[in-house]
Amino acid sequence: MTMSRDHTTEPLPRAFFDRPVLEVAPDLLGRTLVRRSAEGTITLRLTEVEAYAGEIDPGSHAFRGRTQRNASMFGPPGHAYVYFTYGMWHCLNLVCGPDGHASGVLLRAGEVLTGAELARPRRASARGRDHELAKGPARLATALDVDRVLNGTDVCGADPEDFDLRVLAGTPVPKSRISTGPRTGVAGDGGVHPWRFWIAGDPTVSPYRPHQPKRRTRKLDADVVGP
Repeated sequence: MTMSRDHTTEPLPRAFFDRPVLEVAPDLLGRTLVRRSAEGTITLRLTEVEAYAGEIDPGSHAFRGRTQRNASMFGPPGHAYVYFTYGMWHCLNLVCGPDGHASGVLLRAGEVLTGAELARPRRASARGRDHELAKGPARLATALDVDRVLNGTDVCGADPEDFDLRVLAGTPVPKSRISTGPRTGVAGDGGVHPWRFWIAGDPTVSPYRPHQPKRRTRKLDADVVGP
């Protein structure tokens, strides 16, 4: 008898990311992000994301063109863009295509499926509330031990045994369960776009906060402007 394949554990191909950002972003909900490190492996179900459309998007880091900081946003698709914000926190994004056009999806929140024992010491302020381990983009990156070393990482690498970040097919979320609204912490013309997508009613989704003037803070749930 032929065993059926578990398609939920198959890596997403590069073609998945080589699409317009507003197609990729909601389609990432329910997918599984895998973070492997020397300490072990964490898997996380994505529950909240934001889309950023590069040069045409006033809310994007790439709105004013290519810089050393945002270079990985310009492609190729299927790579990580990691940035440092407020002088203390990292945020993780996935680059979408086509190559040469800067667009990406900020990973705002997720449910830790496996490896919570690795995430808890990094997120001591969650105080054992596992649904808060990755509830917000800075918290997600902290829980997964993501920093600028991973900037430019290929999440579609060919070697199934040698990778730092990968996105698996997981279980896509039906459109009826996806909510959309303004992006968190984005000001001006970029603040009007309803390009934040989340799984309705999921306890790991972060609360919406409108833009506030930048100021230094040591809170992990501080407003974080996306890529």
